[in-house]
Amino acid sequence: MTAQYQQQGSVAVITLDNPPVNGMNLETRLALVNGVQRALDDTATRAIVITGAGKAFSGGADIKEFNTPQALAEPNLHTVIDLIENAGKPVIAAMHHVCMGGGLELSLGCHYRVASQGCQVALPEVKLGLLPGAGGTQRLPRVVGLEIALKMITTGTPELAGNLSQTALFDEVVDGDAVAAAVAFAGKIADVRPLPKVRNRQVNPAQAEQILAAARTQAQRGFLNAPRQCVETIAAAVRLPFDEGLQFERNSFYELVLSTESKALRHAFFAERAASKIPDVPASTPVRSITTAAVIGAGTMGAGIAMNFANAGIPVMISETSAAALEKGLATIRKNYQNTRDKGKLSPELCEKRIGLISGTLDYNGIAAADMVVEAVFEDLNVKQSVFEKLDAIMKPGAILASNTSTLDLDRIAAFTKRPGDVIGTHFFSPANVMKLLEIVRGQATSKDVLATVMALSKSMKKIGVVSGVCDGFIGNRMLEQYLKQAGFLLEEGCLPAQVDSAVEKLGFAMGPFRMSDLAGNDISYAIRKRRYAERPDVINSKVADKLCEIGRFGQKTSAGWYDYQKGERTALPSEQVNQMIKDHSAQVGIERRTIADQEITERLIFALVNEGAAILSEGIAQRASDIDMVYLSGYGFPLHLGGPMFYADTLGLPYVVQAIKRYATGHYGSVWTVTPLLSELADKGLTFNK
Repeated sequence: MTAQYQQQGSVAVITLDNPPVNGMNLETRLALVNGVQRALDDTATRAIVITGAGKAFSGGADIKEFNTPQALAEPNLHTVIDLIENAGKPVIAAMHHVCMGGGLELSLGCHYRVASQGCQVALPEVKLGLLPGAGGTQRLPRVVGLEIALKMITTGTPELAGNLSQTALFDEVVDGDAVAAAVAFAGKIADVRPLPKVRNRQVNPAQAEQILAAARTQAQRGFLNAPRQCVETIAAAVRLPFDEGLQFERNSFYELVLSTESKALRHAFFAERAASKIPDVPASTPVRSITTAAVIGAGTMGAGIAMNFANAGIPVMISETSAAALEKGLATIRKNYQNTRDKGKLSPELCEKRIGLISGTLDYNGIAAADMVVEAVFEDLNVKQSVFEKLDAIMKPGAILASNTSTLDLDRIAAFTKRPGDVIGTHFFSPANVMKLLEIVRGQATSKDVLATVMALSKSMKKIGVVSGVCDGFIGNRMLEQYLKQAGFLLEEGCLPAQVDSAVEKLGFAMGPFRMSDLAGNDISYAIRKRRYAERPDVINSKVADKLCEIGRFGQKTSAGWYDYQKGERTALPSEQVNQMIKDHSAQVGIERRTIADQEITERLIFALVNEGAAILSEGIAQRASDIDMVYLSGYGFPLHLGGPMFYADTLGLPYVVQAIKRYATGHYGSVWTVTPLLSELADKGLTFNK
């Protein structure tokens, strides 16, 4: 049973019991309805309390039922709420720990609500491209007011019950046990009639139009439609009778359910959870204890990686070769934490605690006892070899040796040690203390317990860990090479950096390829290209980016890259010098420049990602297409509402993608375009990447 029934005197206590968060699946809804009906039929029962087992009242819809007929099967949540709202005996929600989504909507259908101070309440449906579909947009404004309801529903951000104690959402907010308080409360109101219903309350119309106008303006700023729909559905609570508003909400909900945006956001939701599953590494795999850590290198990346350990509560020591470099790195860390504190996002106590967890050393022997060490030195195989040979000699047995390499062969790095099973890739993304993605590179010899340990560590760091096999660039940077290659060709054929960046940014990319390169540092990709020129002299590349670096335009750090930058500013200003250099280069290589439409720009860039992603899938470098999507959504600024490159290709139709690539392959640099066999095969069969 997913709901337990207990009698406490004249009060029936129905406890939802569907771990981990008492999701409202069909079985639970049936059990709840049966429990409520049993209490209504029992003449000795004067009141009903509904609560949840464990550490949740209810987290809402059960994710296992998403996209299945069971999600809407009777009794659906509307039916359950109608039964409770129209019950002839008082029904009290005893809310604790977590009460979100359909769980909060269920509580709003109850006559009374008693909550513990720390209970988190939220309607987070907007994060899946949806809106609350069981009366949340109509009932919540009636109890918390228009402004609070708009904020909660359009952002999905949780609020603590204690912070809402002065609103009509709660009848009591208590420090202790919510269930005991609700049972006691039931004794006080058991005979009160008529029973109060949220639906009968009015939304305060004072300044409603100004509040809604401001919310509409805010919702227009992003690329997502769901927040805009949320505002209009909440507006219906102001202008329409309750039942008409409820119907408006249902219509809006079903419209969003069918939208590509919501499908993309739901895909991302499930993709994040799927990424943590490794077919040959079961959840029961033992993990190694990581109680202390070390980082080699105090540069920007090393400092950011150290902060991740500290954020997870793990003491970490940074090793550097010079006192100046070490102090600079530690100072950067202090400044980062203090800035976060000053913005109110970190308490002073926690700020000092995290700073205190990070220390430094100039002696490799000082890190020998660490459970895990991450190398974050210059991206050069010879440098990595020197570091890993030293680590192999000094680190204790069982320590995990991790490399932050972004492109190099992890198997060669592991071979520099006598313990390749302990070696793994942990590719953090800059800034490492901010970016969500952690690309976890599994070498041929990497042991399963090491892989399981680092996957668990990624969660404690609040990172999205995605496993990659070994190849040049792994998942993200290998695909990015083809993306940047097309960007370079577009410049030679007729575009300028601002047009290319603008085209993809209009789709919702965080930034275009050239602004991204200026931020990361053009010298970094230049060094990688020079290595690849030596390894693969037959590969065709645009040389415009090389010319840029040859004149010292490395990006924001030099105030000059693809764009000009004023000192201390990040605003990208078109550069006449660069634009003229591009035009001159086109003439030098014999390419007649042409006008290129934004659609061609975006398709060439994104389809380059898709085509290479298909190759990565077919080689087994990525476990699943959704892992590739997670890499790009969480590490490369791919628009969330497009669902990642592979999902986006699915929505366009793979036959269309194949035909477009073939069409662009007739251009000047068409010879570099070959449709990946897997992409061609799926298109021919009418299949998709994401089954």
